[in-house]
Amino acid sequence: MVAFAEVRRAKVRFGLLSGAVGLLVFLILFQQALLGSLLLSFTGALENQSGTVLVYGEDARKNISASIVLPPQQAAVEAVDGVANSAALGEATFTIEADGEDTDASIFGFTPGGPGEPTRLVEGRLPAAAGEAAASEEDRDAGFGLGDTVTSVDGGATLTIVGLTERSRFSVAPTLWVTFETYADLRLAANPDATDVVASAIAVVPEDGVSADELARRIDDQVDGVEALTRGQAVDQAPGVSSVNTSFQLILALAFLVVAVVIGFFFLILTVQKRDSLTVLRAVGAPTGYLVRALLLQIAVVVGAGIVVGGLLTFAAVRGASAGLPISLAPGTAAATAVGVVALALVGSLYTLVTVSRIDPADVMNRQNAGGQA
Repeated sequence: MVAFAEVRRAKVRFGLLSGAVGLLVFLILFQQALLGSLLLSFTGALENQSGTVLVYGEDARKNISASIVLPPQQAAVEAVDGVANSAALGEATFTIEADGEDTDASIFGFTPGGPGEPTRLVEGRLPAAAGEAAASEEDRDAGFGLGDTVTSVDGGATLTIVGLTERSRFSVAPTLWVTFETYADLRLAANPDATDVVASAIAVVPEDGVSADELARRIDDQVDGVEALTRGQAVDQAPGVSSVNTSFQLILALAFLVVAVVIGFFFLILTVQKRDSLTVLRAVGAPTGYLVRALLLQIAVVVGAGIVVGGLLTFAAVRGASAGLPISLAPGTAAATAVGVVALALVGSLYTLVTVSRIDPADVMNRQNAGGQA
């Protein structure tokens, strides 16, 4: 077919375009992988805990680190119709000595078996006694591995890692899960003048037949001084998440736009350069559909090769990513990106396709270099 014959004759030209598309696909895929991993490291602990609704202090502005829920408020939340189970959830940042190095770590205190416990345990077990902790698997090589002992610099309390969780970090920092009693001991050891430790949030599970959205509305209406969020809202509306997501989405939109523009302009210029040849083909009987299919095949070759190149580059980049921020790309995201690139390539080439379909075989009579009279 003429489409493949032209590709063979102009291997360098089509190869360079495929390489350019591959680099753009790599940029899109890697940015998506980086965005997903970054957001997960920001809020994975909230996303992968068992509470369906999280109740914050009203003044916290959806920030669990700044939230305080007092005991009377907790009791009022538990009394709301539709609450099946609830438990206190604590969160604070501590300076932790691990493997001889000091690092800031987020520590969550939860009630074993209750709402708010981590749901992505991958090795070992969840803590059940004082001095035990589950750590984020991503930090196992930094002194938070199974069986390691870490120490809170403020107060000197020690924790033994008895389990590892995945996708459960918070604020892009090592994250430890301990019982709420251990969490309270750590807070009191760091601040000996304190007399009591209150919850940062209340993790809630609704009764059967009550949606998380409905229960959050009931809690907001019936309990003063708190703000109830569904798990999804707590993740999406956490401080910093929106701005990071918006910035990355803008970059991704520009990259997708460039894909359409690059492919569209390339094939438009190519069509203009070979218009005389296409006119002759029409004059000798080549159907319009034949020429359009040839162009579509060339677009498919370029885009397909670009997707393969971009995918391979992304795979290599993800494999070599820093252990400090493990990066992964979901197959569904990669597939959706490939479909999006193909669709945008077709949109970008739409004008060229229309131009080819409108070539009039009679024009051959007006082109001297095509054998015409003019």
